[in-house]
Amino acid sequence: MTYRFLTPALFELTEGAEYYGDRVPGLGADFIDETDRTIQRILRFPEAWGRISDEFRHCNLRRFPYTIVYLIESSEEILIVSVFHQNRRPLSWKDNL
Repeated sequence: MTYRFLTPALFELTEGAEYYGDRVPGLGADFIDETDRTIQRILRFPEAWGRISDEFRHCNLRRFPYTIVYLIESSEEILIVSVFHQNRRPLSWKDNL
């Protein structure tokens, strides 16, 4: 199974990594690594994570207060819709659609 990002989701990921990297050297890279591990969990078990609507699911990062919102586009591909900070508006991910 493969995945791809919506452009706004990729921007959110980059923004989060820059924020953490500016705070502590190496923490931005840790954020990217944790995001990748979470995406790998999603790819292995795409239907295991909670639904937030009929089509969309979400999975939380373990180490950082971020949530990945995704859509199972087919049996072969996941679409990453948002990588958002959990202190933002809960429905802010919909702005990326």
